[in-house]
Amino acid sequence: MPLPRLARGASGRPAAAPRVRLPREIKVLLAAAFVIALGYGLVAPVLPQFAASFDVGVAAASVIVSVFAFTRLIFAPTSGSLTARLGERKVYVSGVLIVALSTGACAFAQNYWQLLLYRGLGGIGSTMFTVSAMALLVRLAPPDGRGRVSSAYAGTFLMGGILGPVAGGLLAGWGLRVPFLVYAAALVVAAAVVAVMLREPRNAAGGDGTAASPPMTVREALADGTYRASLVSAFANGWATFGVRMSLIPLFAGAVLLAGPSTAGLALAVFAVGNAAALTFSGRLADTLGRKPMVITGLVVTGLALGAVGFTDNVPLFVVLSVVAGFGSGLLNPSQQAAVADVVGNERNGGKVLATFQMATDAGAILGPVLAGALADRLSYGWAFAATGAILLVSALVWLAFGRETLIREPQLQQRPDGTA
Repeated sequence: MPLPRLARGASGRPAAAPRVRLPREIKVLLAAAFVIALGYGLVAPVLPQFAASFDVGVAAASVIVSVFAFTRLIFAPTSGSLTARLGERKVYVSGVLIVALSTGACAFAQNYWQLLLYRGLGGIGSTMFTVSAMALLVRLAPPDGRGRVSSAYAGTFLMGGILGPVAGGLLAGWGLRVPFLVYAAALVVAAAVVAVMLREPRNAAGGDGTAASPPMTVREALADGTYRASLVSAFANGWATFGVRMSLIPLFAGAVLLAGPSTAGLALAVFAVGNAAALTFSGRLADTLGRKPMVITGLVVTGLALGAVGFTDNVPLFVVLSVVAGFGSGLLNPSQQAAVADVVGNERNGGKVLATFQMATDAGAILGPVLAGALADRLSYGWAFAATGAILLVSALVWLAFGRETLIREPQLQQRPDGTA
């Protein structure tokens, strides 16, 4: 199948994408995303300490963090089915309220097992609003603005995630339970705003009395090479940036570089800085140059940077590579999500398809720390990070071989001197 041709200007370069006016519904989603990310950052710093306050060990305290990701993974298919059956808006609001209730319940947990149960239930709500939010963005974003919408959404989450831990640390001074109560209240407000201001998207064929378009099935999506390549790169991205980066970089800083927790924290912070820098323009490039070149570039940059981390022997280079890896991740994510959105399209509910895409990311985030950690124990940190980089580079090759360019821009009409087309 020939690749779709991009519109080109008189110079032969890809034509600049027109400025896309974001629908009001997307602005509502961006505001809600900021509140959710801010609140998640509120509880993230205190959650392990709160678990440890019930006189459990480090491993048990860490399970409190992992159970959230685990329940997200196993409930993702159900979230996709609910989104396809009930509609994006209802599932989104329900998911946010479930997280609000579970977070509020955490504040009143009387023992470790209650905290574990309540936190696990929060993962169910989290995957509900994550899948439905992705489906809403796919349905509401203009086709030639999906890269910018994905970039804006990721940037909003990133900003909330950076500010949240700072506020959470301050609130913890009032007690470890207080951040949970504040987050729960903020989520209720966010759910109320979305319920009032966001309309349920309707199928293109559903507003004139004709039958609505049926939801897209995973089998249909898998017939597209771009979707298959996206699943591979989502797994690799989850393995590297959500798994290995969060688990192995702090350990590497202490064991190999003999640096303290502050250096590990600095590496994670500058990753976010590099990510934020790339997000300022990567979405626009995805809407002009195309999805495929941006995805491949992001995978290669992140893979080379993270693959080299394990062979560093000084802190400055370690920090520089962390910045570069974050930059590569910022190039990858908006373009990858825009490509999946192109496969689904505006006219159909893609809940199951998007849930499978999320599951690939979550699976990588869960397996990455375990398998890379085993490599570090048996061989070395160099092997662990090299394997992580190799997985990202292999996924780039998969995109190169099987991914098609999904961005299709209509040729712009040439203007005659008299102003007519």
